Amino acid sequence: MLEQLAERWNLSLEGYHDAGHASVIATAIDPDGCPLLLKAWADPARYRHEIRALRLWAGGMTVDVMDTADDHAVALFEMVGGRPGGSEWRRRETQMVAGALHGLHLRGRARPRTVSLPLLSDYLRFEVLPRIEKRALSLDLGPWGSLVEDEFRALATLKAAPERSTVLHGDLYRENVPFDDKGHPRLLDPVPMVGDAAFDWAFWTVYYDLGRETKQRLSTAARISRIPVPVIAPWCRLLSLDGLLYYVDTVDPRAPKMMGVLSFLSARGAGGDI
Repeated sequence: MLEQLAERWNLSLEGYHDAGHASVIATAIDPDGCPLLLKAWADPARYRHEIRALRLWAGGMTVDVMDTADDHAVALFEMVGGRPGGSEWRRRETQMVAGALHGLHLRGRARPRTVSLPLLSDYLRFEVLPRIEKRALSLDLGPWGSLVEDEFRALATLKAAPERSTVLHGDLYRENVPFDDKGHPRLLDPVPMVGDAAFDWAFWTVYYDLGRETKQRLSTAARISRIPVPVIAPWCRLLSLDGLLYYVDTVDPRAPKMMGVLSFLSARGAGGDI
């Protein structure tokens, strides 16, 4: 299929770059020698949501969508920084990424009514909270059990704010934020939803570089977004708890690192003592 689409778009297909659960990515070059990426999704709905969000955000903060093939759920993207993973220039990385994320949120708040995307509230209600409850009650957590129990009870106090509703990136791992050859971050591979911006700031705080500079990112998130630390921190704890239980359930070696993040956040109650 990718060979057929490369022919349709007059590209030379070079080879596979990555293959995960959600998509397959291949590298290609156009007749002028410009490097590009082809991405094929397994789920057509996820393809539609990602392309809608990237087109909404278009203008330098995200990867550019060069063309799409709706009949195959495949898109053609620019290759940020001229190579997979982007350039090595990551000057003032924390501040630059926070600024780009804030820009995405501003544009997402002004989205047209015709932009239809999944809701964060549904994701939490039907996926995240049920799996947290199931794992919290069934897993042997050993010495971590009491903290997990406390954090599980605290989830009842988590509230989203409609006034902060925007289009969320939803998947802010470091590998999803390549830098271009001018040193600017370009966000890609979103799992877009509409909901409280605090969710994205919390995801970035916890997962962007797990176990490193968590305090710095939390402080930067509050400063750039103007959402107070005690508001972002409970979302961080939700994501940390979900991640910890997943890592324990799958015997992932990152579990102790995530426990350290959750302990750091919990030791400060709502996260106000930063």
